[in-house]
Amino acid sequence: MEVCKLSELGKLLRKAREERGYSLDDVQDITKIRKRYLEAIEEGDYKVLPGTFYARAFVKNYAETVGLDAEEVFRLYQRELPEPAAEAAVEQLIVKPRRASVRSSDRWSKWGFRVLMWSFLLLIAAVIYTYVVNQQDGSDKKTVDNETPITDNIDSGTGEAENPSDSTGGQEDVTGANGETGSDTPVIPDEPEVQQTTLTFLEKSGSVERYAVTPGDTHRYEVEVADGKRSWVEIRTGSRTGEKIHYKEEKGPVVISYELSGPVFLNIGSTRSVEIRIDGVVLPDGDDNVRRFLIEPETEGAAGIPGA
Repeated sequence: MEVCKLSELGKLLRKAREERGYSLDDVQDITKIRKRYLEAIEEGDYKVLPGTFYARAFVKNYAETVGLDAEEVFRLYQRELPEPAAEAAVEQLIVKPRRASVRSSDRWSKWGFRVLMWSFLLLIAAVIYTYVVNQQDGSDKKTVDNETPITDNIDSGTGEAENPSDSTGGQEDVTGANGETGSDTPVIPDEPEVQQTTLTFLEKSGSVERYAVTPGDTHRYEVEVADGKRSWVEIRTGSRTGEKIHYKEEKGPVVISYELSGPVFLNIGSTRSVEIRIDGVVLPDGDDNVRRFLIEPETEGAAGIPGA
């Protein structure tokens, strides 16, 4: 009876994993749990795991990764999951020695409080002293400044008496310059034509949907995951075996954005909760939960999905 229920838990986890389009290698990359431990959890063989504590922790991490409620899983399979009895005993042994250390730390804290209090008082005194000194320096500077403007005002008055003719002449020169240049017509350069991004569906080869994109230069790829949803996002350059640009599970709300050129491969899980855009042009929705795309620059020609 126990083996059957354990296998039922494994079937539940495996079904949730496959619905999200994850392989065991993908779950291993996300959770950092070894693949052989994940296989043992799906088969209900908890003896392979390093301990009861790790067994429950691994099941919790696995369940959350594939979108299940870990607390609900523990409630339904409470009798089948191993109890962390050994860890509770170790925790009790660890707690007892801390009482003695707390007493000694209380003594140090009282002494430290006194030192801190005196340091704070000294700091306040230093701040007050600095403020008083600065105030005295400021009053001395104000006295000197009030004595000097007398000669400045005399000089400025003389300068103002001499400048009117110069300023008038300057205005005449400016008017003359404007008269010479005012008849010229400014030349406005033509704005370069911006080519819109267009997507053209080519074919579906196996599980991969091929699209052509024009123009064949650098494009902005955006993958937006809806609020509260999870999705596996894999982006590679060249092909499905090309260089990894993005390779992880994302939880919404989030927008992943890259500027890429050349062929681009996309592997997206839970696509019903995801919107994929290329330069703002949205890829059409599909019925599959997991979708794979290969976007290739198009030489010239076919009509496609125009950009906004």
